[in-house]
Amino acid sequence: MDIKQCGITLLAASALCTASASHAFELHSNLEAGQAVPADYYQSNFGCTGQSTSPQLVWKEPPAGTKSFAITFFDKSAPTQSGFWHYLAYDIPANVTGFEIGDLTQAKLPPGTREGNTDLGKPGYFGPCPPVGRKHHYVYTVFALKTDKLDVPSDATAALVSFYIWLNTLDQASLEVTAGPRK
Repeated sequence: MDIKQCGITLLAASALCTASASHAFELHSNLEAGQAVPADYYQSNFGCTGQSTSPQLVWKEPPAGTKSFAITFFDKSAPTQSGFWHYLAYDIPANVTGFEIGDLTQAKLPPGTREGNTDLGKPGYFGPCPPVGRKHHYVYTVFALKTDKLDVPSDATAALVSFYIWLNTLDQASLEVTAGPRK
């Protein structure tokens, strides 16, 4: 092999290594980053009149060693000291790669998946509903976990569940969207 062929071979090998190293845990959705959530995705309380529809959330390239997933939906603009948890699901089996529009309901979750209590004090998907005149920033996050089950009681707060998620996270991917302002 001459020097030119050797250089081409090294360049190709380097490109392959770079391509494989650049694979990252990714989250995709029918919503785009920064997009305003459609009004029918809003919940139907506190003056909002939506259907509390969850978006499509599909992930790929979880890290090696992933034994389960967790999903959270969080309002980081909520007028509290700690934001507002709209949804938590965990113990999602490792073979699951996402959910379609409207699938974040107990009836459509895979067997073994648990829903955590939201900041409303109960489980279930709770769509956005920003206060009148305010724009809020919401974050959907999927976590690849190193355990198949989180050891948390069924009545655990969202903060406690999120702490256990954090303790067991291998990687995470997020999508930030907005909602509001409502009139």
